[in-house]
Amino acid sequence: MKTRTLISYKNPLGDPVKIVKQTFTPSSEKPGKRISFVAGLHGNELEGVFLCHLLIHRLRRLKETRPEIFRGEINIYPAVNPQAIGAGSRLWPFFSVDMNRLLGEKNGFSLPEELSQALLEDLKASSDWAVDFHASNLHLKELPQIRIIEGFEKKLIPLAQQCNVDIVWVHPTAPVFESTLAFNLNKNKIPALVVETGISLRIDQSFCDQILNGMLNLLEHIGILNELKPKQPIKEPVLLKPSQVVSIQAGHSGLFASRIELGQTVNQGELLGEVVDPVHGIVLEYISAPKSGLVFTLREHPLAYQGTPLARIAIDEN
Repeated sequence: MKTRTLISYKNPLGDPVKIVKQTFTPSSEKPGKRISFVAGLHGNELEGVFLCHLLIHRLRRLKETRPEIFRGEINIYPAVNPQAIGAGSRLWPFFSVDMNRLLGEKNGFSLPEELSQALLEDLKASSDWAVDFHASNLHLKELPQIRIIEGFEKKLIPLAQQCNVDIVWVHPTAPVFESTLAFNLNKNKIPALVVETGISLRIDQSFCDQILNGMLNLLEHIGILNELKPKQPIKEPVLLKPSQVVSIQAGHSGLFASRIELGQTVNQGELLGEVVDPVHGIVLEYISAPKSGLVFTLREHPLAYQGTPLARIAIDEN
């Protein structure tokens, strides 16, 4: 494993802040295909940072015990927004900007914009595929899933099906995506998958283990690793179009008390939970499933206002 400092800059007190890249090279000198894994664009999404740890740990062991199985180059960027990670913040501290909304056309000269562009250029120069790890926000917990923007699904769905996720969700395109890392890599003909799992500021180790097995399977599928043993079973994900997702919002402000578990399959009309008024001791609203299907998003934070998202269901069209 080779460690390289991709970017180094000083904070206001003069101490250096580094963004590092870990690289595992093929066993032969013959050049092979290259893949990159990125985490920490949002500093409160720690699942991806932990996933990079798991991946580096496993690859180091494989490099020591079975170096011959490495047929291509693996680049891992485990913490690309270190100051936001240190602060536990989605946004880059001080600048209060979202690093995953600064990519694409250069339109400023701030430090976050300079570094975001440098990251994108390095990925473009060293990747034939890419995986961008994310987690949900502090309010919603997500089953392991891959999100794909419409227009890129032809190349990405076959890759996503190798990743051991529960859901592959094809999103309608929107202008906001044009400044994201994955959109810009895909636009430059580098297939990039966006993995989302868990909840922010937390680590669900079972979800991370699931995604780790998926990433190893993906590495073997594209020929970067060869003859991994033992083989792990890989889930066949539910493939969702936008019309197959039902979002459920609160109709009243109150506390949301869930009556189901994330990943549960529910029937139409089944009780999902209640929104209650804790001051007057009354139930304001019973939340029931509008359609049958798999609950792949569920609210963890009990505080709810009118219009607050409570759950998403992948509709069972059968």
